[in-house]
Amino acid sequence: MSAAKGPETLAGRAGWLADRNLQRLLAALSEGGEEARIAGGAIRNALFGAAVTDIDIATTTLPEETTRRAKAAGFKPVPTGIEHGTVTVVAGNRPFEVTTLRADVETFGRHARVAFGRDWKADAERRDFTMNALYAEADGTIVDLIGGLADIESRTLRFIGDPEARIREDFLRILRFFRFFAWYGSGRPDAEGLKACARLKDGLVNLSAERVWSELKKLLSAPDPSRALLWMRQAGVLGMVLPEGEKWGIDAIHALTKAEADLGWIPDPLLRLEAIVPPDAARMEELAKRLKLSKAEGGRLTKWALAERIKPSTTEVALARALYRGDPKAEEDGLRLAFASARSRAVDDDNALMIEAGNYARLLSYLERWKRPVFPVNGDDLRGLGLKQGKNVGELLTELESEWINTGFALDRDALMARAAKKIGNSGH
Repeated sequence: MSAAKGPETLAGRAGWLADRNLQRLLAALSEGGEEARIAGGAIRNALFGAAVTDIDIATTTLPEETTRRAKAAGFKPVPTGIEHGTVTVVAGNRPFEVTTLRADVETFGRHARVAFGRDWKADAERRDFTMNALYAEADGTIVDLIGGLADIESRTLRFIGDPEARIREDFLRILRFFRFFAWYGSGRPDAEGLKACARLKDGLVNLSAERVWSELKKLLSAPDPSRALLWMRQAGVLGMVLPEGEKWGIDAIHALTKAEADLGWIPDPLLRLEAIVPPDAARMEELAKRLKLSKAEGGRLTKWALAERIKPSTTEVALARALYRGDPKAEEDGLRLAFASARSRAVDDDNALMIEAGNYARLLSYLERWKRPVFPVNGDDLRGLGLKQGKNVGELLTELESEWINTGFALDRDALMARAAKKIGNSGH
């Protein structure tokens, strides 16, 4: 992070701070002795120089008063979590989640009974990590009540208070610990936090599949998730949520993230997942079912597992045939992983490995340029040659398409029609 030591303001770091609607909303919520501040992730991301997508606001106004003031300012309030003090205020087509200051009275895993209040420190102390518990005034002045700035400066991810107590409030915080470490941490994870995650990992079984996959996907989207995955494995957490990768190993993730960085590949959480699980279709189907992946995500994993592995000696003509007959995305995934692995192993200037990496690079380049060819003959063409309607049409089309594929798609329509006429004549149809 390029920030000066102990930053105290968002000035110059957060262009979104000048958003007119945000400023109007903060002003409306701060009238008459009340207070409203930007809270949490937007401040953290601004200080790290990361993208800010959601802007949350904490306020001393009660939900009903938040709603009244938002309406009076010409904005649209939506009671998205009114029992927890949250009102989403839509201002200028942008949603701002506005939540009344809270203190936990009693916790029930993910759910907590809260009391609304006016104590900013109590509100900060109920959050998960110090770097997520910062506030900012409308002018950008940062309010740090529990040492979050120092932890951002040192890239230390630390639970607020007793790590075990915070995890017992919501076991998803185990995965959030590793997710935030992947995005913002450096060196080793906080020792007490890591020990608590290891001790309480069995609590992960009570989480919904959707929440687990959401966190895993965010972790796998980090610039380099490899260190976080390593510590997850060390703590026994990875085996709890992704048993498929337990014995397969996660070493391939290093080669993939290096290829991404060196070659400008866009980080792809599904490809990264494929790097750390075995290419076994049955296990991928089970994984997709257990974590409730979307149909597209599960299908991609299964097709990748079923796809024939392309050898580095494969010719471009042979690759074109494989792409036409198979699933191009599955073949691309396999090629990217093979290329990343080969270039990682070629670092010792081994000629054979460098040639292998070069061949994978050639094949990947061809795949990226490849356009699916269109078979130029159809059933009407064959019937026009006198072939009667029925299974004969489909059988001959299949035969002709096979010949077309095997010649590297070189036969044009005239050549295929000539072959068809000859076959029809010879068969007596």
